[in-house]
Amino acid sequence: MKLATLIVNAGRHTRVQCPVEAEIGLESVPEDLVLWDEANGRAVPVQAWAKEGRVKLGWIVGRMNPGERRAYALRTAPVSSAQVGWVRLVEAPSQIQVSIGGRRFTTYNCGPEVVRPYLYPVYADEGVGVTRDWPMVQGASGESTDHPHHKGIYTAQDEIRGVNNWGEGEGHGWQVHKRFSQVYSGPVAGGFTSEIDWTDADRNVYMTETRQITFYNTPLRARLFDYEVTFHASHGELLIGDTKEGGFLSARVASSMEEQRGGGVIANGCGGVTEAETWGQRAPWCDYSGRIGDGQYGVSLLDHPQNPRFPTYWHVRAYGLMTANCVGRHHFTGDDNNRWDLPIAAGESKTWRYRILVHHGDVRAAGVARHYEGFAYPPKVEIEVEG
Repeated sequence: MKLATLIVNAGRHTRVQCPVEAEIGLESVPEDLVLWDEANGRAVPVQAWAKEGRVKLGWIVGRMNPGERRAYALRTAPVSSAQVGWVRLVEAPSQIQVSIGGRRFTTYNCGPEVVRPYLYPVYADEGVGVTRDWPMVQGASGESTDHPHHKGIYTAQDEIRGVNNWGEGEGHGWQVHKRFSQVYSGPVAGGFTSEIDWTDADRNVYMTETRQITFYNTPLRARLFDYEVTFHASHGELLIGDTKEGGFLSARVASSMEEQRGGGVIANGCGGVTEAETWGQRAPWCDYSGRIGDGQYGVSLLDHPQNPRFPTYWHVRAYGLMTANCVGRHHFTGDDNNRWDLPIAAGESKTWRYRILVHHGDVRAAGVARHYEGFAYPPKVEIEVEG
């Protein structure tokens, strides 16, 4: 039975592997949904979920040209329960393992011995990890061994309530994973929500965080996932200090990708290249690419326009670190009188949403700018519900 026609408007942008969401007027989530591209008659994976009494749909638009309109028919029909091609999350002790289309993609590590939860390894291809192996893997050939607190993709921040929750030296703070409030898999996306306590060295809680990560079922050459952090001033007023030692979203890339090794390239959304042109600069996105084995791969961090203090500053280094840091103005400008400490009133919260692209090729070949447009300015959806 046909439930609705969904019409996607590309607008002025080229759409490439673009996640799309639409709210539809259904009272409950149907068990068996199929989505048909009316132009070619092909089935498109679709996923439905309920939130706050409303039903939403999600799917991925493979490619659309500027100005294009595409109609999809939403129907109820028996569908296979096989999870081939799904985004699948599996909980294991102290971690969540993520696979996409049957291929391992990443692992979220959050055990009691972990100072701060992190994603590692993160794969761009079979056996090709885009994040540094050290210190998780000891003795790996050709690895840089600086900054042991740079682990995979993670969140960290110094200078909150006098606690260093960036490094791992004496007296460092902790991010203590408390529980997963949601873990799900699906044909379009899978993800989790983690509740985290930020503590001092003695495990006294001074703030809390809700971290939500959503992984999309996109092709191997362009893996996408959203990374949302919400800081809660649950234990009194917070002041996030102006320092370069932080990143609400941080990544340490594979050693062979480092700029200082001669082959890595840093590029940002304002045309800057190299550390000299990107470190301490504001931009909507930043990309780090380089050689791994016989191929070229990269990681992009995308900052959403609705984030506080968009566009963020970037603490990005030739030795392989890339962080979105929206509070470090005095460090980046060199002006101690131009501070950008960020307050959060007691009982209030602030949210930042990012998208990560793990890609093949360099920044141009990967079409990072187009992926950013899909994140920042998603296509509009019109819904025509069947009477």
